[in-house]
Amino acid sequence: MNQNIDFKHDYAAIWRAKKEYLKPVKEIENISFEDLVGIERQKSALIENTERFLGNLPSNNVLLWGARGTGKSSLIKALLNTYSSKGLRVIEIDRDDLDDLIEISDMIRHLPYKFIVFCDDLSFEEGEKGYKGLKRILEGSIESPPSNVKIYATSNRRHLIPEYHKENEGVVVVGRDGEIHYADSVEEKISLSDRFGLWLSFYHGTQAEYLEIVDSYFKDYKGDREFLQAEALRFAQTRASKSGRTAKQFFNAFYLSQKVLN
Repeated sequence: MNQNIDFKHDYAAIWRAKKEYLKPVKEIENISFEDLVGIERQKSALIENTERFLGNLPSNNVLLWGARGTGKSSLIKALLNTYSSKGLRVIEIDRDDLDDLIEISDMIRHLPYKFIVFCDDLSFEEGEKGYKGLKRILEGSIESPPSNVKIYATSNRRHLIPEYHKENEGVVVVGRDGEIHYADSVEEKISLSDRFGLWLSFYHGTQAEYLEIVDSYFKDYKGDREFLQAEALRFAQTRASKSGRTAKQFFNAFYLSQKVLN
């Protein structure tokens, strides 16, 4: 296994499964927490958990789930930009390569850094077995999980593995108190999400929240603010979305259109 990386100077890496090595990330998008508007609750909880992790205090693996384009992945980048000087490192891994988590943890377990292993857009379809590797690293086996590693994952759904009606055969409700006994297949699927101790939910905001994000991108705009917001709403209508991602896309498209017009 080739480990061509020096975490003293390389703050982030991407796992390349075919070549079995950690590729250093040399250019990291310059995102700060101040850039992320409208997700104050999620931001605060994630910062607190990460600071506890860095301080060798009890902390949790984190599942950031919810609507697309609401800042889930950007929060991870902001964490790295803020805390890399305090020993935080990020390793990104594709969901298809999660079986390699054990090998990766062996490589970094004794290094003097705190690692967030980040998996973006985490979910599993029927028949996929990669989640078993994730379960092993979340809870350990005969060997305890590494104390310097946490899993932070984003997903568009809270339950990472789809549950089908047929799998509820065998679910029994007993007594007036409604005690539920799950079939084994259902219980295994729900238990994967349960292994993340901190769940942060993300939703598309209101029109006012969308315009607040737009304004945060156009702090230096000297033109007609009402015109700008009207254009931003028209742009969002074409995307059927009023998310932070849509606001950023409008920012890029607006200045491109102004350049073309001029």
